Amino acid sequence: MRRSRPRPRAVAAAAGATALTAAALIAAPMSGAAAAAGHVTGAVKAVPAVAGHRLIKGVGSPLTIAQCQAKWGINCYTPLQYRQAYDLKPLYRAGVTGKGRTIVIVDSFGSPTIQHDLDVYSAQFGMASTHVQVVKWGDVPPFDPTNPDHTGWAGESTLDVEMAHATAPDAHIVLVETGVAETEGVTGLPEMMDAEKAMIDHGVGDVITQSFGATENTFPGFAQGDFSSIGKLRYAFKDAQRHGVTVLASSGDGGATDATEDGSTNYPYRVNSWPSSDPLVTSVGGTQLHLDDAGDRTAPDSVYNDYGAGGGGQSHVFARPLYQNGVRQVVGAQRGTPDISMSAAVDGGAWVYSSFDPTAVGWDVYGGTSEASPLFSGIVALADQLAGHRVGDIHQALYALAKGTAKFSGIVDVADGTNNSYDGVTGYTAVKGYDMATGVGTLDAARFVPALALTSWPR
Repeated sequence: MRRSRPRPRAVAAAAGATALTAAALIAAPMSGAAAAAGHVTGAVKAVPAVAGHRLIKGVGSPLTIAQCQAKWGINCYTPLQYRQAYDLKPLYRAGVTGKGRTIVIVDSFGSPTIQHDLDVYSAQFGMASTHVQVVKWGDVPPFDPTNPDHTGWAGESTLDVEMAHATAPDAHIVLVETGVAETEGVTGLPEMMDAEKAMIDHGVGDVITQSFGATENTFPGFAQGDFSSIGKLRYAFKDAQRHGVTVLASSGDGGATDATEDGSTNYPYRVNSWPSSDPLVTSVGGTQLHLDDAGDRTAPDSVYNDYGAGGGGQSHVFARPLYQNGVRQVVGAQRGTPDISMSAAVDGGAWVYSSFDPTAVGWDVYGGTSEASPLFSGIVALADQLAGHRVGDIHQALYALAKGTAKFSGIVDVADGTNNSYDGVTGYTAVKGYDMATGVGTLDAARFVPALALTSWPR
């Protein structure tokens, strides 16, 4: 998940749009005037963005688990191992690959090498690539590989695109690049929300994934109990609900805490972040996978908690939504996050290929819930295809399925007793049923995708 403060790094880091208007929208950059609509000026200083947690940088080729363990002391996973771990192969054999569905990814600045990098990534693992259509929203500056803000977001864009493709190989991907870096507070968020609303209004996208967020406490007015600065940014999500578009967001990488306004440290108490905390957004948390070379589990999933920790906890802005009434004993009177979780641990990180930085061309290992949200966006695209329509806001279906058996629902509880305590702030423990460490748990796609498709309403 994109945050405005530097991330720890290892010392050993290596040298279907359905309308013509939609097609036209994708083909041409957005005007600066359109992008400026609804802009709110933030009081925070823009500082370099960093994509998730990049522990390993610029390796010549992906290594095996044993080699990663020997060289860096962590597990490193490929998309082929993810496909086995999440039981995606039966869906692919049945032709459920995301074909005909569109995933929208929104990031500041984007990456100038995104198509080339996805092509190399796909070829490495014997997967067909797909065309990434880029929409430039507003005045997106020329890419500067010496600007850490640009390279940080390019890494985020690359991670998002490659993870979405890993789970939904035939889904159409639209990368929306905005021209203002999102930081703590409102800075950059109006441009992102304007871009999302434009995509929705023009029929572009069935699911939107957001690997960014800002701590609720950093928004103007929060300390006085005035949450209007967040409320004024919700228009894209309300529009998505009207059009049946699923909206996802990473739950964060700070466990039960998160970044202060200047991004230099975390709050010393429990906080939450937006848009993950928004009741109209499905919050995607983080797990740690324990896999062998074939992608089979050697142990049940744990809570992501190594170079960061899966975000989760109570919102201080939003009251408990109706769909969480069944877990009121856990979330209390407030909106609780996350809703569901996928792979995010750095120890068990994802191989990603990038070439936007000429000084570090090659393979990187990433973790963070920036990985989990795009992975889950592919799962939603599969459900959209199988259902024959957009599954829309999945909250009701998700919590209803969680009440059933895993054999039918495909929801796999994470209950191994690990937690998301981080940076001195006590978090939440993964226990039986819903918890604010992993939500309802994780998933077995071969069961979850059909169940989600069956329990959703056509739009």
